[in-house]
Amino acid sequence: MGPLRVALPFQTVETVNESAQDRQRSLLLGPGFREEAWRNRLIWGDKKYVIPSLLAEFAGKVNLIYIDPPFDTGADFSFMATVPDDPDSEEDDSFKFTKEPSIIEHKAYRDTWGRGLESYLQWFYETVVLLHELLHENGTICVHLDWHCGHYAKLVMDEVFNKENLLNEVIWHYKRWPTPAREWQKMHDTLLCYVRSRTLYTFNKMYGPRTEETQKRWKDKRIVASHSDTGRRIPSQSEDEASQGAPLDDVWDISIVAPVAHERRDYPTQKPEGLLLRQRHNRGGR
Repeated sequence: MGPLRVALPFQTVETVNESAQDRQRSLLLGPGFREEAWRNRLIWGDKKYVIPSLLAEFAGKVNLIYIDPPFDTGADFSFMATVPDDPDSEEDDSFKFTKEPSIIEHKAYRDTWGRGLESYLQWFYETVVLLHELLHENGTICVHLDWHCGHYAKLVMDEVFNKENLLNEVIWHYKRWPTPAREWQKMHDTLLCYVRSRTLYTFNKMYGPRTEETQKRWKDKRIVASHSDTGRRIPSQSEDEASQGAPLDDVWDISIVAPVAHERRDYPTQKPEGLLLRQRHNRGGR
């Protein structure tokens, strides 16, 4: 069964790059008083209604898609939220509360996951079919999953995007406080990165710092796979890469969002900004 294609109109609540003056003029003159490219559009809603509604405007135009779908963990999706302090108040008015799933959310997740893995994969398939339509011919999509269903989701991605268009299976490796268990610590997630076209996709090489041992041995020379007559490896100089460090591989060591980190928002599945920025830089973003 194909994905639901119900396109609903959006209601603009706030435009992030809009000044207070422009917002006031919009109220007086209407939203069409100026023509300016938007940015930072934030849409809140169910993907089965949101994505079809984007197709009319963005089909074949999106250069980079990153999705962090549910991991099929059976979680109830409640989370802790914080109401910040009023800066104009002398007292500390901030407080925290737990956002529990509503009755509608309970029903939606029951309908979505009612048949277990089969339901999840049907939901995932319907999602990526629509995302494939949104992606530009030089675009890239990264799907963030973990051990619960990553290997099943890869089969769906192979079918929709073609297995030849798998760019990388990136391992995001992180560390956290160890917990007693009769197994190895689960300390990585997987990013399945696919391109729309193997001949047209955009890829900007990225670099990371060399290890202390490598820097001490080779200094700023580029390490290449050439050897002398005696079999000794010969480094060669290359200013374009040597000054930037070592090319990144497909294992990314990026810290999780620590409990006391400035970017922490107390959302249980919050991903670090560094992880998202690395994907954006790959596309040449700023």
